[in-house]
Amino acid sequence: MNAETPTEHPHIVRKPGTCGGSPLIRGTRITVRLIVESWKAGDTVDDIIGSYPHLQPSWVYDAISFYLDHQAEIEQEITDNRIESVLKETGAVMDDKGVVHFPQGS
Repeated sequence: MNAETPTEHPHIVRKPGTCGGSPLIRGTRITVRLIVESWKAGDTVDDIIGSYPHLQPSWVYDAISFYLDHQAEIEQEITDNRIESVLKETGAVMDDKGVVHFPQGS
C-alpha cells in the first residue's frame, strides 16, 4: 500500500500509484479532477454529494479550493484525460458506435 502525501489542503492528498498520482480526496479514489469537471459542468456541491454520498461537503469544497490554487495542473489533467488525448496517446481508434479499439501488440 502506497503512503499518502499530504498537500496544503487538509482533505487532499497525493498517493503515488493510485489514480496516476493525481490529487485525491483523502481516504477515497475520488480525484480533484473528477470533482472539478462536475463543478465546471454546473453541478453544485449538493449535486456532487448526491452522486457521491460518502463525501462530506467540506471535502468537496476543499477539492475546489485545491483546483483554484493549482488550476494549471488540474486543467492539464483534464486535457490529458479527454478521449481525444487518450486515443492519440495509445494509438487507439473509436468506431461509429463509440467502441474503442486498441492496436494489437507486435
